[in-house]
Amino acid sequence: MKRDIEFEFSAGLRWTHWLRAIAIFVLTVTGFYLTYVFIAPEASDEPILFLNAKFRMWHEIAGFLLIAITLFKTYLFFADRISSKERVSFLDFVSPKVWFGQLKYYLFMGEHPQLRGVYNPLQFIAYVGLYTMIFIISITGLILYVHSYQAGGIGGFLYDYMRPIEAMLGGLAMVREIHHIVMWGILIFLPIHIYMAIFNSIMGKEGSMDAIISGYKFHKQHPKH
Repeated sequence: MKRDIEFEFSAGLRWTHWLRAIAIFVLTVTGFYLTYVFIAPEASDEPILFLNAKFRMWHEIAGFLLIAITLFKTYLFFADRISSKERVSFLDFVSPKVWFGQLKYYLFMGEHPQLRGVYNPLQFIAYVGLYTMIFIISITGLILYVHSYQAGGIGGFLYDYMRPIEAMLGGLAMVREIHHIVMWGILIFLPIHIYMAIFNSIMGKEGSMDAIISGYKFHKQHPKH
């Protein structure tokens, strides 16, 4: 069967995808340290170690990187011309026929349904869930951040805006708990996402894994009726 080569993912989308992966990795490692200290520096009388401060610094840098990437990718989704195929995926998401065909495909009971957009319905709802979790973990992260840097800079600017949200969420201890719970939600999403990406790449033979690097994907030529 002949296949068409189609450009699906812009350079901005691909770069931010991998930068987000790096940010999540750094946030996970440093976040675990800040919660459960697993490295202790050698004892010293000199005040030069500050290992906790270094981990916190990298956690905050990766956190602001994740926020910036999320804002940029949200802009691409709604405004970028090339990313219009992502927006069209909503039509597949609300189509019962595509849902039924996609479930049959995953159960090895049929061919992959023809999609109008980039993502199938399950991928679309998974990404909506991921962005919801990133939004929550970003807001709770900013609340925790302003308590350390409320004297000036970004922390000082955000302090008065974050405190009412902190109160709505039940206080600082609850904010920290929500932050940790959502982190586990993202960590559960990641292996499922990787597995399904590999599954679709192998089963569909459309270069799904290659597309997030090169931007190009192979599509089967469906017969015209």
